Amino acid sequence: QVQLVESGGGLVQTGGSLRLSCSASGRTISSYPMAWFRQTPGKEREFVAAITWSGSSTYNADSVKGRFTISRDNAKNQVFLYMNSLKPEDTAVYYCATTRRPMTTAPTVPLWYDSWGQGTQVTVSS
Repeated sequence: QVQLVESGGGLVQTGGSLRLSCSASGRTISSYPMAWFRQTPGKEREFVAAITWSGSSTYNADSVKGRFTISRDNAKNQVFLYMNSLKPEDTAVYYCATTRRPMTTAPTVPLWYDSWGQGTQVTVSS
């Protein structure tokens, strides 16, 4: 079973940048899609970005297009989320996720993912 650990969250001002990292252990993630989701209290988990196993395709939520970039380093068993031009509405707990099901795409719906990290808090002050 894979364990995922997110890091890199914190407090940043509007317009600032952060890089989130997700490190996997227990098994390789190189054959599986990875994704980032976020959640605020009282709301459902929201898709942010996803990347195919090879990194050849990425998907972004409309709310983060042009500002966030997902990437991965399969040799290091890591996935990253580069966040630029941050806005107060980006404030949330950010989770990385993966699945045991090999696939050529990267789903944008939480139910396709069966392994989740504990999350890292991102707070953007206005």
